[in-house]
Amino acid sequence: MQNFMDENFLLKNETAVRLYHDYAKQMPIIDYHCHLSPKEIYENKTFKNITEAWLYGDHYKWRLMRANGIQEEFITGSANDYDKFMAWAKTVPMTIGNPLYNWTHLELQRFFGIYDLLDEESAPEIWEKVNAQLNSEGFGARDFITKSNVKVVCTTDDPVDSLEYHLKLKEDSSFAVKVLPSFRPDKGLEINRDTFLPWVKKLQEVSGVSINSYDDYLTALESRIMFFHSVGCLVSDHAIDQMLYADTTKEEAAVIFSEALKGKKISLEDEKKFKTYTFKFLGKHYTELGWAMQLHINALRNTNSKMFKVLGPDTGWDSINDENIAKPLAKLLDLIEQESGLPKTIIYSLNPNDNNIIAPMIGNFQGGGVPGKIQFGTAWWFNDNKDGMIEQMKSLSNMGLFSRFIGMLTDSRSFLSYTRHEYFRRIVCALIAEWVENGEVPNNIEFLGKIVQGISYQNANEYFGFEL
Repeated sequence: MQNFMDENFLLKNETAVRLYHDYAKQMPIIDYHCHLSPKEIYENKTFKNITEAWLYGDHYKWRLMRANGIQEEFITGSANDYDKFMAWAKTVPMTIGNPLYNWTHLELQRFFGIYDLLDEESAPEIWEKVNAQLNSEGFGARDFITKSNVKVVCTTDDPVDSLEYHLKLKEDSSFAVKVLPSFRPDKGLEINRDTFLPWVKKLQEVSGVSINSYDDYLTALESRIMFFHSVGCLVSDHAIDQMLYADTTKEEAAVIFSEALKGKKISLEDEKKFKTYTFKFLGKHYTELGWAMQLHINALRNTNSKMFKVLGPDTGWDSINDENIAKPLAKLLDLIEQESGLPKTIIYSLNPNDNNIIAPMIGNFQGGGVPGKIQFGTAWWFNDNKDGMIEQMKSLSNMGLFSRFIGMLTDSRSFLSYTRHEYFRRIVCALIAEWVENGEVPNNIEFLGKIVQGISYQNANEYFGFEL
């Protein structure tokens, strides 16, 4: 029996042990999609206690605390930070089988040197030990990034953002990590949401373009794309909760936009047309600039309307959607390919039933001499657990080139989340080692080690063009 989370955690045989310790472990990290605050990075934010660093904004933990019967007062409510930490400590032993059980202990081990199990009995002492470190030198936001051997952080940014802190970080020679923006224009595509017209007004203000027509709108979007590019942006990102497509023309999209400017409700068919043409426009510019385009598909958001009214979005009330994606996704990719050639594209779905749709889909649009140009994005959100990661990688390897996979990201708001890369890398090594044990691939450690290092770091560096 293997000891709990020892140095060979998740590594089932000697091949896995060698691949991880000799090849994967020391590789740097590229976090090409996350929700960290560039302001907090620039200011090297410090944390008064472990609750602030660990539980503020972490809806992964909040969901499990609710499932454990913890009252909302001790999750997002008015309880003090110590009582919230104790509520999490009470929950942790109940999380066995969930990746958060392992992530929690990995974070305690790697960042704070604490190897005790977290529970109600150990919590008071762990609270004191961790807080003493957090209140000493070397435990700010930048320090966690540096200690994790991170080379690039791509934050998630609205086109109307000023990128003030990205610009400051760009000029700050004291911090060697690249902190780059990602272009996330969701509010500019969701034409039927209440946020659309206020967002168009902000776009008008920051772009300096008076938006009275669809042409004006596209000009303003283009100006923000070029501004983001000047700050180092190489990645766009799109949340597509429902994959929509409709054949259309620019003239039709212009009429639909004009109706929306008047505050009129847009039909579903017209919404499809607006989104389709606008995506074609955006994709063309991404291609021209050499950006990668990320598509995050099939999330079902804000399902609990009562709690949404109280707490707002991203507070733990989202789920997996089951909308059909194959035909509209294929048509959208084909449209952009015909218009300008697809940019490098990364496709994620929150629904694991879509794995065997996406894995062959990416093969339809590879080409242009770019290795792995169209990527099946890593297991995302509800799927970034051991089983979810393995199933995503098996689908990719069965139908594509696993060796060209660009690997893991954090998709997190926490500076302590970088241990998820270790968790992922251990699973990658275990999967490859299983193939070796089964005689499916040769027992050539040097050859396999290069593949592991590619998936851990090098593939992403080459794919995005970070020039590290």
